[in-house]
Amino acid sequence: MDRAVLEDHLAQAERHVAEGARHVARQRERVVELKDHGHDWRAATKLLQAFEQMQAMHIADRDRLRKQLSP
Repeated sequence: MDRAVLEDHLAQAERHVAEGARHVARQRERVVELKDHGHDWRAATKLLQAFEQMQAMHIADRDRLRKQLSP
């Protein structure tokens, strides 16, 4: 794959990691808010786990691309 294409993919992966971090943080806040207000928080926790798994995949993809681009 062309280096420029890899760099574009890395930039996109970096955006995904940043966005994913925001999603995970906000979902953690939602879980706490639900618990604090006595609401059922189980579905929100499952969604948080899904976000965390997706974030791990984004990080792995970013790290793979970084490695491919390293000299």
